[in-house]
Amino acid sequence: MTKTPDWVKNAVFYQIFPDRFAKSPATVKGQWQASNYEGWDATPTLQGYKGGNLWGVIDKLDYLEDLGINAIYFTPIFQSASNHRYHTHDYYQVDPILGGNVAFDALLKAAHSKNIKVVLDGVFNHASRGFYFFNDILENGPYSPWLDWFKIHGWPLSAYDGDKPANYDGWIDNRALPEFNHDNPQVKEYIMQIAEYWLYQGIDGWRLDVPNEVDTPGFWQEFRDRVKAVNPEAYIVGEIWGDASQWLDGTQFDGVMNYRFTEATIAFAGGENYNPEYCQGELKPYPPISGTEYAIKIESLLMQYDWEIQLTQLNLLDSHDTPRMLTTVGEDKDSFMLSTVLLMTFPGAPSIFYGDEVALPGGKDPDSRRVFPQPEQWDVEVLRDHKKLIALRHQYPALRTGKYKTLYATEHLYVFARMLDEEEVIVAVNISSEQATGSFPVKELKFKPSNPVYGSGRLTWHDDAREMLEIAVPARSSVIVA
Repeated sequence: MTKTPDWVKNAVFYQIFPDRFAKSPATVKGQWQASNYEGWDATPTLQGYKGGNLWGVIDKLDYLEDLGINAIYFTPIFQSASNHRYHTHDYYQVDPILGGNVAFDALLKAAHSKNIKVVLDGVFNHASRGFYFFNDILENGPYSPWLDWFKIHGWPLSAYDGDKPANYDGWIDNRALPEFNHDNPQVKEYIMQIAEYWLYQGIDGWRLDVPNEVDTPGFWQEFRDRVKAVNPEAYIVGEIWGDASQWLDGTQFDGVMNYRFTEATIAFAGGENYNPEYCQGELKPYPPISGTEYAIKIESLLMQYDWEIQLTQLNLLDSHDTPRMLTTVGEDKDSFMLSTVLLMTFPGAPSIFYGDEVALPGGKDPDSRRVFPQPEQWDVEVLRDHKKLIALRHQYPALRTGKYKTLYATEHLYVFARMLDEEEVIVAVNISSEQATGSFPVKELKFKPSNPVYGSGRLTWHDDAREMLEIAVPARSSVIVA
């Protein structure tokens, strides 16, 4: 029987790109201080550093707690020669710019004191040219003792000259990211021990970068066994953009980044406001779809995986790998907030990309990775609504683990219920520029909720048995009834 971490089912995640979220002076002596940073508020570049650090995150924990966040997913934090840190140099050292292992230990203690879980990004498909074992090959060529840690095809190694073909395997042919040879038992053991080490340090789980690229038989099954042996409640979530069935069989991951939910939700709630120029990679939330089509896509998605897995999917509207949703819909706040309502009421753990809650815009990378804005730049209405929706999710267990049932769907109006024991919550979303109304039988609900707790709209139960529901939702808005 599949078992996934209970805490994830009750989590609201906040994704942090450490270089851009917050920075604060080091609180301990001996911390290296880099000096060549881009201006904090300057337009971000692909290679420039802003100097965000974990001391800054510690300073922001009160803000996150007030928002209602109880889990953080960090993009990579280990020593690296890139601002995004997907080019790992040392898996046992937190990057000195971030404050090193001392800062991370302080962060873990501070976060856990507020009951905030911490999940790290595990980049285990590839390392970097600066990774010790590969660097030895660069220095010693065919005499290196570490040749079988990677997939080398010729000499001399062409690690930097773009005019020559790379003669070793790199992720998506990027010579800066040499791929591990996972068939080498030493490599596999090395990665397993990294995973165990940071769990022993106190992290609460791993987000796995491009795990579909690792095709060594049994690798992720052993990874799960080793991780769960250290902490049975550790979360394992994979970056899989499409059908994740082969990884969500109960023997590997607890969930994946649910981009299939993202795609359908933006196509419905974003509709014609979505600019197809922002379609990127495997994520294509275009063309627009109706409420009826959305219902079909969502029902199909919910039937695809075991319910225990559905409750620990990581649901999102955008991430460091996509343009920010607010920008993709022409900064139409209605589209953005209708999508957020659907995010916060869907089975699985919702994840907010840092700054979305204050309406931070951003196009394609690196623009999507802007710094977290100053308070005077926040959209206070968007922040207020995020707080309300997160609070409702925490207040009503049905919104976290209750069964999901579509009640009614037309071109512009989508209505569904979340049901858990004696608790029932109805959610209605109207994407039309005019008021939408519907009248339909509802036999699945026993307690007939009628108290609006978010948004505006009219809900009326008809007939003696109260099995006919009439609902009216104003233009471009939503209502949640409990």
